[in-house]
Formats: sequence, structure tokens, C-alpha cells
Amino acid sequence: MNRFAKQARYIVGMLLAALLLTACSEDMSDLEAYIKSVKARPADPIPPIPPVKSYIPYEYEGLSARDPFRPSITEGPGNEKTASNKNGPRPDFKRPKEYLERYELDTLSMVGTFSKGDNYWALIRDPEGVVHRVAVGEHMGKNYGRVVEVTDTQIRLSELISDGAGGWLVREASIALGEG
Repeated sequence: MNRFAKQARYIVGMLLAALLLTACSEDMSDLEAYIKSVKARPADPIPPIPPVKSYIPYEYEGLSARDPFRPSITEGPGNEKTASNKNGPRPDFKRPKEYLERYELDTLSMVGTFSKGDNYWALIRDPEGVVHRVAVGEHMGKNYGRVVEVTDTQIRLSELISDGAGGWLVREASIALGEG
């Protein structure tokens, strides 16, 4: 009897659906008149295709200059720049890396600042959306960036970049409030 009841409910449901669909067949003359009026309107002209800009090839004229595929720094004991850079600033490789040093600076964004007493911090959002507190002297970025100054509108950093000849160059960077 249970099987018969399921079949009966199925048949009644189908009849009810058919009855509801027949109730939807009202007069659609107003819709058909609107469609005819829209089709009778003249079509807007199609704008012309813009002309194709011709490609102008770039001609490299630096055959007499330095080869761009060779290092620009000459190596050797007579080079004063190389000797001075080897004694210049260097990153501390023995120092444990801080959390924000795993991200490039352009992926970090400054979202605010706050202070408590004499302490002043910047709020930095990492690519995962986590907000971190950063103070002067802490490190961030992949280029050994050290926070030099925190203001209401930006964080100034001092980064160390390898010069390719065993020395390091100091580069200033900053992250402004609302960047990223």
C-alpha cells in the first residue's frame, strides 16, 4: 500500500502542476504588441571599426655601447668600488628572520598607526589580511629592510641590495598609508 500511496502522490502532483500551468495562459496581446513596436523601430547605426595602428619596430642603436647581457661591474683587485663595497654595510645573516621579511614590500600595506606613551607603531597588513604591529628598528621585506621611521602617513625603510660583486648597496624605501 505504501508503493501505491507514493504513485498516487506523484500523479496528484503532476495533475496539480498541469493545472497551474494552464492557469498561466492569459491573453498576451499587449506583450506581442510591444515586441512588434520594438522590432519596428529603426536600428541604431553601428559605429565604424577604428583604424588599425601600424606597428613601428624599435631599432636598437647601442651597438657601440656596453653589452646589456654582460655584468656592468668589472671584477678585479684594482676596482676601488668593489673594494669599498666589501667593507660597507652588510646584512646580519645570523639574525633570525622576522615574520614580515617573508613578503615583498609591494605586497604589504600600511593601514594605520597607534601609540601608547612614548611608543609609536605602524599597522601593516600582509597579503593574507593579517594586521601586524611594526616599530622602528624592526625588519620587513625580502631585501633586509629595516624600519627607520614611522610617521602618521608612511613608514620609511633602509634596504640592503646586493651589488653583484660581493658588496651591498643601501636603498631607501617607504610604504605610504593606504597603499596596496
